[in-house]
Amino acid sequence: MHERAAEFSERARDRYGVDLDVSEFDDGTETAAAAADAVGCETAAIASTIVVSVSDGDPDGDLVAAITSGANRLELAAVAERFGASTASMADPERIRAVVGWSIGGVPPICHDTALPTVMDPTLDAFETVYAAAGTPSAVFAIDPANLADLADATVVDLTE
Repeated sequence: MHERAAEFSERARDRYGVDLDVSEFDDGTETAAAAADAVGCETAAIASTIVVSVSDGDPDGDLVAAITSGANRLELAAVAERFGASTASMADPERIRAVVGWSIGGVPPICHDTALPTVMDPTLDAFETVYAAAGTPSAVFAIDPANLADLADATVVDLTE
């Protein structure tokens, strides 16, 4: 197992007391479509973690996480409104790595270096199992969406287009 995927698995066990079954795929899983193809599920069952910067003019605004269905597109204006900010934009990849501890394409919804306010797309509740990144662009883990929301301390709210 890739060392970052193993680190994710260890963090989940240490922080949350859960043993998550991490699967790795040679073709990669860094996009929702690629992850769905690898796992053999609908794109909508992929729980993508998107890190967003919300701000009232500060270029280094606060970071928040949005766990969205792979079939949906995050509406940044709705994220800004939800967090009481004037703007929201995709966070800088280097800042994500520095603050969250994971790189784009492999950002998991849990086990971040810094806790982020988190929202989760209610579309994911339609599935018995969803699949999320496990620390690398080629690793995912399966989880019940209610359990995911609980572990991520996420508020379930629709912020998609």
